Amino acid sequence: MMTVSCFSSVSRVTVNVFGLDFTSRPSRGKPITCAVCRVDGRTLHVRRVDGFESFAEFEAFLLADGPWVAGFDFPFGQSRRFIENIGWPASWAEYVRYVATLERQSFRDQLDNYRVGRADGDKEHRRSTDARTGAISPQKLYGVPVGLMFFEGAQRLLSSGVNIPGLYRGDNRRTAFEVYPGVLARRVTRQGYKSDSRALQSEAQKQARADILAYLRGEGCRQDYGLVVTIEGTLNEDPSGDTLDAVMCAVQAAWAHRQGDTLLRRLSDDQQLEGWIADPKAFEPDV
Repeated sequence: MMTVSCFSSVSRVTVNVFGLDFTSRPSRGKPITCAVCRVDGRTLHVRRVDGFESFAEFEAFLLADGPWVAGFDFPFGQSRRFIENIGWPASWAEYVRYVATLERQSFRDQLDNYRVGRADGDKEHRRSTDARTGAISPQKLYGVPVGLMFFEGAQRLLSSGVNIPGLYRGDNRRTAFEVYPGVLARRVTRQGYKSDSRALQSEAQKQARADILAYLRGEGCRQDYGLVVTIEGTLNEDPSGDTLDAVMCAVQAAWAHRQGDTLLRRLSDDQQLEGWIADPKAFEPDV
């Protein structure tokens, strides 16, 4: 039976919050971007944005003393259909421990081999939370390689002993939520707002980032997430969107933390195996 953890015992009113825009190969040019924030009442104060250029720095962050809550932009798990079909262990902690025994290439090979011979539309499966939020399959290795993000991220969360509500009972002064800033951004605009390629960066993307920032600072975010964001300076000057994504990750983590155990009572058996995205869209009633 899956072990379901409680939410953090940290105060819902004032708490340190981090939002992390993840990458499966952190480097100086493409670090894991971390928004360092604090919630005070219904205001999320963005203090600064840090960068972790290696997994060693990321692992040190995970072990930092609490109390804190953090949102991580990578899939914490895989779909039940994939897990059962490929024969991985039937609990989150057990299959993540198994994945941790694999080399990166061996993991890629398993996902590549799984697709061979399967019909179109049945090669990569989405989780229930992905379908609700518009996220792609956590098996994806190309384009946005969220499969590799899962491989590198989930095992480090587990080994650090953080608390993951619905998945793993850890240190409840260090609580991790899976988040997806794309679903927040789509509340504001369908215009693309970022690119790592200089040739593809545009004024339209810059305006979209400005629109998202205005939403975060205004009544829209208050209505949807129960929070208003205060930021010194501007984030729309970063054309990669990494800093803005990190802030949106923090908003989603703060929202989930403020919900408390009410979210746990709404998790399905699938979500306690696959993981779940911390965003109101993931919990809207079926139409």
